[in-house]
Amino acid sequence: MLDIKFIRENPDILKEAVRKKHLDFDLDSFLALDQGRRSLLQEIEDLRAKQNILTEKIEKTADEYETKSFLEMAKQIKERMAGREEEFKNKDIEWKKKMLEIPNIPDAAVPEGITDAENIEIRQVGKIKVRQSQHYYLAESSKLFKPKDHISLMRDLNMLDLERGAKVAGFRGYFLKNDAVLLSFALWNFVLEEFIKKGFEPLMAPSLVRPEGFFGTGWLPQGEEEVYKVQDNLYLTGTAEVPMMAFHQGEILEESDLPKKYIAFSPCFRREAGSYGKDTKGIFRIHEFFKIEQVILCKADHEESVKWHEEITQNAEEIMQALDIPYRVVINCGGDLKLANVKTYDIEAWIPSENRYRETHSSSYFHDFQTRRLNVRYKDSEGKIRFAHSLNNTAIASPRILIPLLENHQKADGSAAIPAVLKKYMGKRSISLRS
Repeated sequence: MLDIKFIRENPDILKEAVRKKHLDFDLDSFLALDQGRRSLLQEIEDLRAKQNILTEKIEKTADEYETKSFLEMAKQIKERMAGREEEFKNKDIEWKKKMLEIPNIPDAAVPEGITDAENIEIRQVGKIKVRQSQHYYLAESSKLFKPKDHISLMRDLNMLDLERGAKVAGFRGYFLKNDAVLLSFALWNFVLEEFIKKGFEPLMAPSLVRPEGFFGTGWLPQGEEEVYKVQDNLYLTGTAEVPMMAFHQGEILEESDLPKKYIAFSPCFRREAGSYGKDTKGIFRIHEFFKIEQVILCKADHEESVKWHEEITQNAEEIMQALDIPYRVVINCGGDLKLANVKTYDIEAWIPSENRYRETHSSSYFHDFQTRRLNVRYKDSEGKIRFAHSLNNTAIASPRILIPLLENHQKADGSAAIPAVLKKYMGKRSISLRS
């Protein structure tokens, strides 16, 4: 949420943000609503002041005729005020609803574009196994073999059961088995250890969260079709970002407490309602998964946000490099930015069977858009209360990360190598039917 004063004083900036993010929002209509609401509020305050004056006069006068006249005037004011208050209530509901639709201002570096196809590559990291017809050429062994996709590879290695997953959990259901389970725990342990070394505080975050956390982070109302709502006015989160941003809701921190650096593990749930026909097989796009999320709260300074944005992106890249997974980093175009985001980088892993990169991490900063909604503030060195800035980035998301990890480490004999950094957790360097 943006400061309403900023919105009123900078309509051209807001219109440009709406255009660049390709949103359907009429700012002029909102500003007219805002002016009408302000006028009603002023009229109500004027009527209340007149009512108070009349009350004083009634209390002071001893004249019966004056008292009767004052009472009649007070009655008219009360009736008029009741009508205006009802009108204000309706306008205020509409105003608050529209305020939730106003986007954050994208960074000047955000490129033009409508979909993720127009995101711009910044860099590629890692050696890609080059596709030659239906085979891959392995530079280290000069050996050609027909590659498997993650479904075939994991089935052959007794790591995945999609049929029973669908039987038990429905469409996009799955069971991870044997080494897939051990590999998942190995990844979580490795990632947590790496981030704890960097000074991040580890948490296990709840998946059931009140609606305030979803509205505060911008997941509601825009993303309602993607969110599972359960009983007791609770929602299932699709990322630990939601509970972690609500963690300090309504609090005032000290500047010396910042930055807050959290690494949070949580089960995650997404309906994937807007993904009909996409990735219907395998474990790339599923309803239930697990994530470890980086969440940062820092001082209200643009340069500070930019610094942390680059750092949390680098943190995720270091994980990918340690796992020896080729990847690229792209900057998201305006149309691929969410309502709350100022700027986003996606990290996309190379998927050999598809001969393309696919998203595995998303790194974003928001300035005070989320903290203003959630009322997360801090007292600066001069004693002024300010809204903190927020950032988040995936540390690891599983089981999706198993796809590039296994496909990029598959061997001609049907086995898959385990990255060296995971050996101490797995107790071995490869996965095969013999292991």
